[in-house]
Amino acid sequence: MQKDGMKVLITGATGLVGQAIVRVLHQQNIMVNYLTTSKDKITDSKDFQGFYWNPAKDEIDMACFDGVDAIINLAGASIAQRWTSKNKEIILKSRTESLDTLYNALSKKSTHQIRSFITASAIGIYPDSLTHYYDEKETVVDDSFLGEVTEKWEASADKFNEFDFKLAKIRIGLVLSTDGGVLPRMATPVKNFVGAPLGSGEQWQSWIHIDDLAIMFTFVLENKLEGVFNGVSPNPVTNTKMTKELARVLNRPLWLPNVPKFVLSGILGKMSYLLFASQRVSSKKMEKHGFNFQFPNLGPALENLFDENRKSRTATATMKNELV
Repeated sequence: MQKDGMKVLITGATGLVGQAIVRVLHQQNIMVNYLTTSKDKITDSKDFQGFYWNPAKDEIDMACFDGVDAIINLAGASIAQRWTSKNKEIILKSRTESLDTLYNALSKKSTHQIRSFITASAIGIYPDSLTHYYDEKETVVDDSFLGEVTEKWEASADKFNEFDFKLAKIRIGLVLSTDGGVLPRMATPVKNFVGAPLGSGEQWQSWIHIDDLAIMFTFVLENKLEGVFNGVSPNPVTNTKMTKELARVLNRPLWLPNVPKFVLSGILGKMSYLLFASQRVSSKKMEKHGFNFQFPNLGPALENLFDENRKSRTATATMKNELV
């Protein structure tokens, strides 16, 4: 259903997930305001207008809120960088300061026209486990830097419960896209005939196709959902299964033994935790609200992503989810 006249403010709109969400919103005739820390990236068109902000200094162009019905927050530095003391501070502050800046700004103006605030989070909040199957009711937080970041990220978001609009947090899993993110880095060694599972290969990877994730954000927006939701597909896989499916789709053999954990730890340092953490996460809550996954299974998802003649079916999938 088209939503002429509706407008959404997005932080992180130029990132991998942000660009995908913007495409879905525009397919629905929803206009987008976006915030950027680079004045060179500010554009001004009928349906895509940029505004400057600097969360580190709590600066924001208040005009960004004009006519806005909802806010989607995706701001945050990549977690996939060496976890030095300096980088860890950047990773954390990029998330909390962005939310704090939005909160402080909204506290100074009327928010009666805003009906939803949706923020990204991460499944890294769930404890590392080969046996647990996590849903949104889990209260134990992973004892790691990743768990710490996500917990503080969500705590900053919880302050928005003070406003009258709906607050939703989407805990994103491993986003699969050939346009960026982790998938190209996973596929490269497989393409070069040196692919292999990592460590034991038994660690669970809860993944989601980029199109499904983009549609999920708009689904939560349009259906005025609130609370915590897992942004993952219905069928998590082990790292071994992920590697084998990649090899099948790319038509490459797997002949090397598993990559020992100590090797990657030596190369990547503490950040290697991202490769070995195991979170098997449920999507049932989202499905109970009526969300239909276009790609519930890994094989077809990878086949779609690596299809050289791929034509996006995002618009069709959006209609199937009956956005209202």
